[in-house]
Amino acid sequence: METTIEGLSSDDVARRISDGRTNDVPNPTSRTISQIIKANVFTPFNLLLGILLAIILAIGEYRDALFGFVLVGNALIGIVQEVRSKRSLDALAVLNAPQSTVRRDGVDLSVASKDVVLDEIIVLMLGDQIVVDGEVLESTNLEIDESLLTGEAEPVDKATNENVMSGSFVVAGSGIMRATAVGADSYAFRLSSEARRFSLVKSELRIGINRVITIVGWMMIPVALILISSQLATHDGFVPAVQGSVAGLVAMVPEGLVLLTSIAFAVGATRLASKKVLTQELAAIEGLARVDTICLDKTGTLTEGSLSLSTVEHLGSQAASTVDPGLVLAAIGASDNHPNPSLAAVVAKYPEGPGWTLSDSIAFSSARKWSAAQFAEHGSWYLGAPDILLDHAASNATLDSARTRMEHYASQGQRVLLLAASPTGLNGEILPNGLEPIALVVLDEQLREAAPQTISYFGEQGIAVKVISGDSPVTVGAVATRCGVPGADEPIDARTLPEDQEALADVLEKHSVFGRVTPQQKRAMVHALQSRGHIVAMTGDGVNDTLALKDADVGIAMGSGSAAARAVARFVLLANDFSVFPSVVNEGRRVIANVERVANLFLTKTFYAVVLAIVVGLGRFPFPFLPRHFTIISALTIGIPGFVLALSQNNRRAISGFLRRVLRFAIPAGVIAAMATLVAYLIERNADVPLDQARTVAVITLFTIAIWVLAILCRPMSWWKYLLVVAMALGFIGTLVIPGLRNYFDLPLPDPRDIATAIGIGVIAAAIIEVGWRMTDWSIPQPATTD
Repeated sequence: METTIEGLSSDDVARRISDGRTNDVPNPTSRTISQIIKANVFTPFNLLLGILLAIILAIGEYRDALFGFVLVGNALIGIVQEVRSKRSLDALAVLNAPQSTVRRDGVDLSVASKDVVLDEIIVLMLGDQIVVDGEVLESTNLEIDESLLTGEAEPVDKATNENVMSGSFVVAGSGIMRATAVGADSYAFRLSSEARRFSLVKSELRIGINRVITIVGWMMIPVALILISSQLATHDGFVPAVQGSVAGLVAMVPEGLVLLTSIAFAVGATRLASKKVLTQELAAIEGLARVDTICLDKTGTLTEGSLSLSTVEHLGSQAASTVDPGLVLAAIGASDNHPNPSLAAVVAKYPEGPGWTLSDSIAFSSARKWSAAQFAEHGSWYLGAPDILLDHAASNATLDSARTRMEHYASQGQRVLLLAASPTGLNGEILPNGLEPIALVVLDEQLREAAPQTISYFGEQGIAVKVISGDSPVTVGAVATRCGVPGADEPIDARTLPEDQEALADVLEKHSVFGRVTPQQKRAMVHALQSRGHIVAMTGDGVNDTLALKDADVGIAMGSGSAAARAVARFVLLANDFSVFPSVVNEGRRVIANVERVANLFLTKTFYAVVLAIVVGLGRFPFPFLPRHFTIISALTIGIPGFVLALSQNNRRAISGFLRRVLRFAIPAGVIAAMATLVAYLIERNADVPLDQARTVAVITLFTIAIWVLAILCRPMSWWKYLLVVAMALGFIGTLVIPGLRNYFDLPLPDPRDIATAIGIGVIAAAIIEVGWRMTDWSIPQPATTD
């Protein structure tokens, strides 16, 4: 048989790789180049604009085909930006790729999980992500979390010959398994491909934009029929009728809105990548913008995560007088081939075991918060959270001393473990009574340098901070106090928390620091906060954080954390740099606030185009614009400034009601702009001004209104925004005064009186929009900080 406990040979591995029997499957979190091209080229609006472009080219009016360059440019910009973002994210994904420990030729090696082959022997340790389906060959108190597959939060014991599935995680113990299904044949492949497939954003923002596009798309059908029939009936020739119809239809299409939304998200992910923050799903960026509560794990988030043994304090019990606690700790450390961070600190202090024979053991579990070991002729020992073990200790003076000393160390922010002897031996997963405290094991943690400043930032931004940890409430409170967390002086012991969600939510609203929290309680806390309407971000680095990370609106894992935590998180801080949190939150806010701002620009244009088309269609007179007119207006008041605004700084927290706010501004602004333009245009037509000059008046009127709408949506103003608005206005003036441009865009200048009329009507309409902005609820919320 090829596969033994010694593992596959190098030849066996090479043969399986050549046969394609590996775990290498396409990355579901990233689109391929061909998918990016298809998504940016083959869209309904591109199809419509492409048809209109073909019609314009067919009638020979090439100057009216300028919107074709916009069409192609939009697609190219979108493709280039998404490809750049893809390459940045893919490069970071390599750094975050899960690793597996495999046994080949009798030697344990760490390989990328994609390089695991069929029949591979895999060594399982605490926190490992199981990346293939397999059969357990050896089990040492092995417990598997299958919640991502089954929804069940309770860990499952796995004995020899039992099956394990990809997508699950090791939460206690260790073991060895043989891979029975890899790659696309594994259970979790299809599940993960569907659940974590690349997406721009499935959210209120995306839903709102799609809804508007759908409404506009259906609205265009009857409006187009009315407009085309009126233009055919009004114009003497076929070509002018086509020009008027195409102008009206092109203007109704918010062609750049989806593009700029996509670019904003892609650029956001790229900016985060430059800070070593991996965005595993672009959809999560919107969640960042909406976060109002962040739950922080203490270890690995507020602290560096690395532990060192500071003190072993003997408690003077009878057992301690006959056995050296240091020997017991050394024996426990030597008995565990895969120690957790706390036990690893003990092993570092006592690297040589006494050679005791292990007869039974119970692996550490985040839910139990203790481990146990029984040695032949050397007794049974428990090591874990003091406040939990002491509840099962015999009542004596040592017990009181242990509690006093534990509180002393915990109040200084140190992690404390208790070593206790069990006269009655081990009792499975149930703690026996009569434990005898032997020694306190005191561990030091280093506070992250940036933690206090980051906590202060959250407070300034109105984001509530909840510190949730499995450590002693006193220890957690002390660390939180050093970081400046509000309410840290009143830490809560999670063992006293109610199970009812409403009651739990009440406690969470009033308090900020919680200790002795189990993984299931972390998850329940996230749900309780969400039940009160909070948008919750959760950070963590351990396998005990996995459930909460998965269910939070935004899960953020440390790069040095367990594979389990990194796999389910939406963001991974690969450099373990807590100081990037403000940048992460601000990036989400920037993206969402700017997309809303840009949406107002595009949809204002859509609505004034719709109103123009309807009125012209029903009134049966020539359309006030040629396609090239809308090209110049759109480029200077929407396209160019929209692109700049979409990428600018904006720290306003996202607020629900995106679609309502956008329509609240875009509809009245669009209607006012259309009616004012029609008034100016019809005044000229009734005065027997030539059609081409009347169209110039309409263009001047509409541009005057549109540039003011742009100025409104730029607020709060800064020097570069003033420069942007002025540059766009100068661009339009240049188009009118430079003969070559004026002739190309067919904008013959009317009498100065007519130009003054156009500007006057435009100013009046702009003033009405300004009043509406100031006096009603048209306005969108302003950023908390300006740029």
